[in-house]
Amino acid sequence: MAFLELDTHTLHYRIDGEHGPWLMFCNSLGTDLHMWDEQVAALAGHFRILRYDRRGHGESSAPPAPYALADLGADALALMDAFHIERTAFCGLSIGGLVAQWLAINAPQRLSHVVVCASAARIGSEESWRTRALAVAAHGLAPLRAATAERWFGDAFRRDAATRVGQILDSFEATSVAGYLGCCAALGAADLHAQLGQIHVPLLAIAGDDDAVCPPSDLQHIAERTGGALEVLPGRHLVNVESAAGFSAALQRFLL
Repeated sequence: MAFLELDTHTLHYRIDGEHGPWLMFCNSLGTDLHMWDEQVAALAGHFRILRYDRRGHGESSAPPAPYALADLGADALALMDAFHIERTAFCGLSIGGLVAQWLAINAPQRLSHVVVCASAARIGSEESWRTRALAVAAHGLAPLRAATAERWFGDAFRRDAATRVGQILDSFEATSVAGYLGCCAALGAADLHAQLGQIHVPLLAIAGDDDAVCPPSDLQHIAERTGGALEVLPGRHLVNVESAAGFSAALQRFLL
């Protein structure tokens, strides 16, 4: 495994592909870099792919909570700097989509394209994330497994792809509580509505048609405010897993 040592934490990362432009992936809350396995398998022949575990997720360490969205954006920039990546396409899902928007606003010169998936300019409310954080601090993540499965995947996919779903839910339960709480704080404070008009990087928004967390209207709003495109695929919140082939094809069309 490969790690980038930063002042307060380490980031676990992986690079796949040897040729083509850079493409970075940023995972959702409570997942690790393996949520992008299907995309890497489909796209590594066309891109040099850098994916990583967000602080407090997967094999990355967890600095003390709380975190801010700017902290998560700075982690992505630190990885770009470490590998001398001047410009990259950046694809993020859910909180990763907020990181993608933050980068497009604050470091647009580092991005060739931005893909915002199953996300919003604001996800939930400060109160809802505070309530979630209190529950996780008291009881851990295991009690949330069943509800998370229903939010992330449709009924048929949970039945037909039980092994893949189980792998992702296992990574959810294994997420550091400190890392999860830190990201809840970032989500509670993040609201980019007023800054969407500052995004001029070519943008694709991808929604799951049955996603109750970040419905297609949230992604349509981002696309309209940024002059970007919208693609709606079958699935719930982890639409890149549930509609893996369609998602990878949409990325390839947009980026190439």
